[in-house]
Amino acid sequence: MQSLLYLISSIIGIYIWVVIIHVIISWLIAFQVINIHNQFVNSIKFMLDRLTKPVLQPIRRHMPDLGGVDISPVVLLLLLYFLRNLLFEYWPKFG
Repeated sequence: MQSLLYLISSIIGIYIWVVIIHVIISWLIAFQVINIHNQFVNSIKFMLDRLTKPVLQPIRRHMPDLGGVDISPVVLLLLLYFLRNLLFEYWPKFG
């Protein structure tokens, strides 16, 4: 059972990094630091959008409009950290 919990914790950790990289790439594109017409940048952005959009979209629907500021990745990161801490909290009960 510990192996399964460790796997879930690792998947959550990887997804946290995917969300952080998605936010950084979107900022770099918004401030025109990197060019979206570059094929490599476009493929990275497409992959990150496909990985994060299904989770971020329901959060965005429930968030109030903040005038162009999207805090849904912050909410998602908080939820992921909460889930990971909850997993570690109940870890000894499964072991």
